[in-house]
Amino acid sequence: MRRLALLAATLLLPAQAMAQTPCLTTSEAEAITQVALPDVILETGRICTALPAGSIVRQTSGAFLAKYQAEADRAWPAAQGAIAKLSDPRVSLLLLQSEYARPLITAILAPQIVGRVQPSDCPTIDRIVTLLAPLPPRNVAGVVVAGLQHLKAEKARGKAVVADLPDLPVCAAGRR
Repeated sequence: MRRLALLAATLLLPAQAMAQTPCLTTSEAEAITQVALPDVILETGRICTALPAGSIVRQTSGAFLAKYQAEADRAWPAAQGAIAKLSDPRVSLLLLQSEYARPLITAILAPQIVGRVQPSDCPTIDRIVTLLAPLPPRNVAGVVVAGLQHLKAEKARGKAVVADLPDLPVCAAGRR
């Protein structure tokens, strides 16, 4: 349990605190996103209680979430490697293979991401998720990562964007 706490602390370190932060390939970032998506969707549903009970974001089971969970299961091995790449060298891949690692990681990531959601955002989020629902979860993860990369680039150019974006350290083109 102590090692899992170390893993959690390492994952939460800001990028600036890690000397020469490694970066992720786009596919590695998408794998981490795929693993987090089922919990992000569930956590969003817990915040968006004003939405109708039949809203896609409020679902707690069913085909929609099962599809995301199955893809998260498939993406977990790639996400483990990506997380190990970002983690302190003392955190071994063996620790990440613990049965507790994935639930701990998603329990940390989902509230950090969804913690920015305000109840007034819920109708828009529900519409976006409804529009993306027919896509495979892998594509949705790609849209999320591409969107974050774009907003991060806009922020770096000094353009006004969402102030507190999740920092997924995706490598710049040519640096993998």
